[in-house]
Amino acid sequence: MKKYGLCIPMVLLFFACQQRKAKNEVDIVKSPSEQVNGFLGTSGDHGQMSPAAASPFNMISIGPVTHPGTHTGYDYYAKEFLGFVHTHIEGVGCRGGGGNILVKPIGNEEVDEKLLKKHESAKPGYYKATFENGISAEMATDHNYGVHQYHFPESGQMLKVDLAYAFLNRFEEAQHTAVGNTIKGWVDTKTVCDRGRYRLYFYMEFDHVSTISKSQKDSYVIYGTGNPTIGLKIGFSSVNEEFAKTRVVNGGSLSKTIEKSTLAWNALLGHAKVEGEADRVALFYSLLYRGLQSPYVVSEPDGSYKAIDGTVQKSKDSVYHGWAIWDNYREQMPLLSLLYPQKYGDIARSIANLYPYGKNDWSTQFEPSNSVRTEHAQVVLLDALEKGHELPLIKIKDSLIKEIDKLDFGSPDKALESSYDLWASSKLMLSIGDTMLANEYLNKALDYKTYWEKDFSDMAWPDVDRMGARGLYQGTLWQYRWFVPFDIEGLQSLDGGESAFRKQLDQFFEENNYNHANQPDLQVPGLYNATKEPWKSQKLYRELMLDTVVQAYFNNNSKGIDPYIGRIYNNRPRAYLKTMDDDMGTMSSWFVLRAMGFSAVNVGEPVYYVTAPIFKEVELNWSSQKSFKIQVSNYHKDHFYIKSVQLNGKPLLRNWLTHQEIMNGGELIVETDSVPNLNWGTENQFLTKVSIEKD
Repeated sequence: MKKYGLCIPMVLLFFACQQRKAKNEVDIVKSPSEQVNGFLGTSGDHGQMSPAAASPFNMISIGPVTHPGTHTGYDYYAKEFLGFVHTHIEGVGCRGGGGNILVKPIGNEEVDEKLLKKHESAKPGYYKATFENGISAEMATDHNYGVHQYHFPESGQMLKVDLAYAFLNRFEEAQHTAVGNTIKGWVDTKTVCDRGRYRLYFYMEFDHVSTISKSQKDSYVIYGTGNPTIGLKIGFSSVNEEFAKTRVVNGGSLSKTIEKSTLAWNALLGHAKVEGEADRVALFYSLLYRGLQSPYVVSEPDGSYKAIDGTVQKSKDSVYHGWAIWDNYREQMPLLSLLYPQKYGDIARSIANLYPYGKNDWSTQFEPSNSVRTEHAQVVLLDALEKGHELPLIKIKDSLIKEIDKLDFGSPDKALESSYDLWASSKLMLSIGDTMLANEYLNKALDYKTYWEKDFSDMAWPDVDRMGARGLYQGTLWQYRWFVPFDIEGLQSLDGGESAFRKQLDQFFEENNYNHANQPDLQVPGLYNATKEPWKSQKLYRELMLDTVVQAYFNNNSKGIDPYIGRIYNNRPRAYLKTMDDDMGTMSSWFVLRAMGFSAVNVGEPVYYVTAPIFKEVELNWSSQKSFKIQVSNYHKDHFYIKSVQLNGKPLLRNWLTHQEIMNGGELIVETDSVPNLNWGTENQFLTKVSIEKD
């Protein structure tokens, strides 16, 4: 009996271990969408994101408005809700944009009591909130379609619908009619920063309602039937009301919409499979989710779409809109090109398609959806062209030339940025056979050296670390001096050679001049990859992703005033640095790319620097037959220096890969270490340089 007495605890221990193992296995096989934290970056000026129910690349997203709110109308720590709106443009400046068509549930007609939050939850494609007065609200989205469900206590069921609502009072005008249990029409709203105007066609259908009554010019009250639930289905279109109605007619129930949206998100997020620490995996998918919400597909199933001159056109491709190219060309576009090449091709052709209809750097008066700005569009076109996508360049040649003719060289930063555009346009012209114009543009691009020597060569001036010095936009001379991504070889020469260039980089980071709260110097941590010390970029990337750093700047503040010490990327409502907007997927994509082990050398050239992934394994999947796997052979979560690399079984001594090498599929094995390998990555380095000599 003693034997059995000893054995029973061991048997119990065995089953306990098996249960633990089973639990861990469940955690491991969580779907990508289950890993997403919908509340990341939703409080204060730490990302400017919302927990709205959103579908991939979908211009309708349904989420709460709180008092007080942030750029997206919501703050995680606010308790009072004003209702729910249907458009959000995530993480942008000018205090945000969108916020169309406010819906508010009312439990008592006599007293319009406040909606005070009791509990809320969010996941990709779905949002739910319950309130202290007993009302609860659920909403889900499919492509350009949304469904609401409001549950009331026994007494009183009403919805207030305000068609004139938009963030920052940017509503312009509306036209609408109510028939039976439906409301249809359109609303016009100013774009972000009030630079243009967009029109949304909508169709709304309610269930369990007795009456729809117009209360003011652009608002309605929807009365329930006594049933404790009121439902709402809504469709959007950039083309007309009929397409919006079709979305509703073909739309499913709340549960079916949740199911469909979840499948769509898992399919998209699943293009990147990562294995590692649970907290890193969750942060990765939460940030990848943020990189896949814009731009928006605005074309209809028959190919119809609204061009930016107000006319309706047809396209065989999916047409995208909703741009923040000046920000997200740097990170989100390269990420999309790697994980979603088909979509990237359509996005690039959608950008090209802006030109025949009157593309502006900002928005026009006939935008099909909310939008911000489109500078550096030619850089994206070149990037797509170099990655094998077909573009109608001959068709838009005259428009490209007109845009180049209007480039601004009026301040030091604009001079460098415009030189980058000239370099890209010279390559575009070369691709269509205009060598004369290609040489002219490249010669002008090379004039960056004159501007650089005037404003950026002498770093002893007292204004080099001052925000806005000499007319700079949201940056310092220290931060902008590196912005010659197309000619790093030339930049090193201007700085006195590779050794002097490297010492200037050392000073830049040692004196905390780098600013991750904004975009002007995002590429600078990777510049050690173009020197004899690439291991310093490996170290910087890991610190910026996961470790404690010092950040002395927040947009236009003076250096050193209330500096930040801590992690930049956090999986919580106050996720980012103060004033660090996500800018429609830019800053989240920066993390995702480097977490997988890549960073774009120069947008417009199909090359990526290699760094150590933060995971044991990363797999990029484009189809069931083709993938690219990255394995860390001796994984340790705190090791980030690269000791050696093998590509498809052969040693890789260079610290870069071409886009085509990745897209061909295969396997990259990375061996890491706790100390740098001072030799790896110092041979056959990829330094961008001009390919046509100046006359």
